[in-house]
Amino acid sequence: DAGALPEPEVTITTRGEDRYEEYRVRGQMYMIKVTPARGKPYYLIDDEGRGQFSRSDFAPSVKVPLWVIKRF
Repeated sequence: DAGALPEPEVTITTRGEDRYEEYRVRGQMYMIKVTPARGKPYYLIDDEGRGQFSRSDFAPSVKVPLWVIKRF
């Protein structure tokens, strides 16, 4: 299929008790999933393909409820 996206290559390594899963397409790393021994997993993502990774927890941002308590 000409329109199919290539499957990512996943390399799994460990550093101490932490687990790192590196995701690559055509040799270019675009995401790292870090699973620490304690705590929640998080992702390092290269959005622009420049090798600069930023952390993402894939969690929605917290929104403060905005209720009307009293009108004047």
